[in-house]
Amino acid sequence: MPGRAKVKQKPPFPFVLESLAPLRPEVRRLFSGFAVYVGDRIVCMLRDHQKSPRDNGVWLVLAEGTDPASEELGREFPSLRSIEMLGGKIGHWLLIPADSPGFEREADHACDLLLRRDPRLGRVPQSRR
Repeated sequence: MPGRAKVKQKPPFPFVLESLAPLRPEVRRLFSGFAVYVGDRIVCMLRDHQKSPRDNGVWLVLAEGTDPASEELGREFPSLRSIEMLGGKIGHWLLIPADSPGFEREADHACDLLLRRDPRLGRVPQSRR
């Protein structure tokens, strides 16, 4: 009996990709989510997975030199926090949690910043250098 075909999963939070469409983002599977690249830079990851549901949402990738504890970022993204499943090992990835009351508003704000090419967001991963 042949195995069941895998259902091709689509990225969660499609409004994020719709907002970023003018930047022609490239989406790739990464870990338990979907990495979003603009050019050579990874800018975020979209995650909605049963494993570690507290880490579901939009994972923002901060640029080199951007302080994850920045008060300015805290004001712009009140729910922004570290990603628990990373165990504090990767501090330049921060989460806008999907279960936060302001999730869509904060995710939209991140998209606006990316559309304006805010220098605080995104970095070229070592695999693309």
